[in-house]
Amino acid sequence: MKKFLFVGVLLMGLFLLAGSVYAASDAQPLTVNAAVNARAKLTLEVSTVNFPDADPDTTPSIAATENTVDVDVKVRTGSSSTATLTHLASDDLKSGSNTILIGNVTWTASGTGFVAGTMNKTTPQSAGSWTGSGQRTGTFSYFLANSWDYPGVASSYSASSTYTLTAP
Repeated sequence: MKKFLFVGVLLMGLFLLAGSVYAASDAQPLTVNAAVNARAKLTLEVSTVNFPDADPDTTPSIAATENTVDVDVKVRTGSSSTATLTHLASDDLKSGSNTILIGNVTWTASGTGFVAGTMNKTTPQSAGSWTGSGQRTGTFSYFLANSWDYPGVASSYSASSTYTLTAP
């Protein structure tokens, strides 16, 4: 009787096991699409730099009080495409009718791909370039060539300028 019961349980287990082997199934394909376009994002730590007054004999180059300025560049582009960062001043430094040429303002650069330059109001100046996508960080430091020839006025000189990041 025990033998019969054992064989019956064994057969029942095999029957249940065999039933699961012949289970039905189906498969459906799924296509996954993602829109990924070229993109550029530029962040400058500050939006204004200031040069204090100084004696040209003792301070021939005036450092901006905000130095150093952190720069963050994020680009998404082709793996062999070159992203560029340029700078263009809108005009010379002006105070009323008095002018200091914008070419007297320069910057130094640190960080891979960032480059030093001189401000210009007619031709965009290179400030950096990188191949492919990624995030790059660096710094700029700004300097004004000091001179006794600048018109001394009781106000400050100013000019606006623009950095442009392009990711083709």
